[in-house]
Amino acid sequence: MLARVRALLAKAESTTFPAEAEALSAKAQELMTRYSLDRAVVASERGDETAPVQRRIPLEAPYADAKALLLGEVASASRCQTAWNRESLFCTVVGFEADIEATEMLFTSLLVQAGTAMRASGPVRDSAGRSRTRSFRRSFLLGFATRIGERLRKATTAATEQAEADHGVSMLPVLAGRSARVDDAFVAAFPDLVSRSMSASSGFGYFAGRLAADQASVVLHPEVERVAGA
Repeated sequence: MLARVRALLAKAESTTFPAEAEALSAKAQELMTRYSLDRAVVASERGDETAPVQRRIPLEAPYADAKALLLGEVASASRCQTAWNRESLFCTVVGFEADIEATEMLFTSLLVQAGTAMRASGPVRDSAGRSRTRSFRRSFLLGFATRIGERLRKATTAATEQAEADHGVSMLPVLAGRSARVDDAFVAAFPDLVSRSMSASSGFGYFAGRLAADQASVVLHPEVERVAGA
């Protein structure tokens, strides 16, 4: 399953057609979510669920804080939590192994797609001719991350409902139990964590990022089966 997901994401990163990238990313997200949910149900039924783990994911400058936001949005949709180390430029993801694996794969692919769309905008200057490229690009990534988070939450809800229908059981107690274990592990690892907000300094860049996130859609639609060849 994970090998198939990697193949879909690789195609999404390499295609020059936004509609195809959208369909491939959507199919990959569907498979990853179902993979995680199915594993959760099986582990709950067998009573052999493993403990949450941690994984450090390095983030490169520039715009590392915006990239950390994107990682956090992807992780949250996979029922993981993240802590951003600004000085050392890495995020620690806490969650179950399968969920972290899915998080890292999708985050890496979306970051590639966001970078491609961001660079396609070229240099940005204001009315006085001064460069605003850096401000635009950071805001672009913030907008991209925010919109991806919205779409991932919608896709995850749909996949959870489908999993309930397929398994004939309510996912609520299963996922609530897993979330509680992740929460406990996260608090134990980062008892003094401080939350900080981020703001976009370029409205144009922010909304351009949201538009790019729409094109990198992770919400499954009827064309996915045909385009992705599933």
